[in-house]
Amino acid sequence: MKKTIGLIGIGAMGKALANKILEHGIALNLWNRTREKMAGFQDKGATVSSSPGELIENSDAVLLMLTDAAAINAVLSDAGSLTGKTIIQMSTISPSDSIELAGTVSKKGGVYFEAPVLGSIPDINAQRLIIMVGGSEKNFEEWQWLFKVFGPKPVWVGPIGHAATLKLAMNQLIGSLTCAFSSSLGLILNNHINPEIFMEIVRASALYAPTYDKKLGNMLDHDFKNGNFSTKHLLKDLNLFINEAQKCGINVASVAGVRDIVQATVDSGMGNDDYSSLYAVINKSGASS
Repeated sequence: MKKTIGLIGIGAMGKALANKILEHGIALNLWNRTREKMAGFQDKGATVSSSPGELIENSDAVLLMLTDAAAINAVLSDAGSLTGKTIIQMSTISPSDSIELAGTVSKKGGVYFEAPVLGSIPDINAQRLIIMVGGSEKNFEEWQWLFKVFGPKPVWVGPIGHAATLKLAMNQLIGSLTCAFSSSLGLILNNHINPEIFMEIVRASALYAPTYDKKLGNMLDHDFKNGNFSTKHLLKDLNLFINEAQKCGINVASVAGVRDIVQATVDSGMGNDDYSSLYAVINKSGASS
């Protein structure tokens, strides 16, 4: 029996998810607070719902790609009974918020699991998104076919809260690696060393991470627009990471320093820019090639 999928949250990532679902011929319902972002999807075969409640009522499973837990709770409050419905939360939120959401969905008769992702729009388009799933293994097996629309190897992490924790750990690395690379690249450029010599050595070493090459051009050109992951969202995620790490007694001094740089980047007016814009705050002298 064919399933109908609902998708709430048509930002950059949500739009890419919607297009990929439609490419696979899957019935799709959409809702977004700003209706203009859903323009053109009806022509592609999607149904545009008038409210979150209507979308949930007419969908078998609902993907949530929203900003934070508050936005998710607002959407779920619009729904009545969730009996027979599966709610799949794909945003980056805290483990405790995810567990609380699971309780809310369960009380309404539905099934909840978390499925945060690692990757961006090009990864969705190329069907190589990394999906981390928290919830019952049975639910994971039931909906694995849907996750494979976006990436070849979705990973079941464990119970609810575990995938959310893993996602925060990954996003902490995004911030820390970007800051570390920005500092080293800035030193190289300020001392008039050819950045390609620097990169040749880094690529041949155990220090290399592909994200360096991914963001190198942005940093050399000081072009931080049209990114797939904004600085303001990275700031939110780092704050969540710090809160969770402190509960475990982890020394977060280094991450707090990264968070302060991200905060300064947002405060400087680059909150909507790509996270490679951290380079501009770290290297205020404007070091470039």
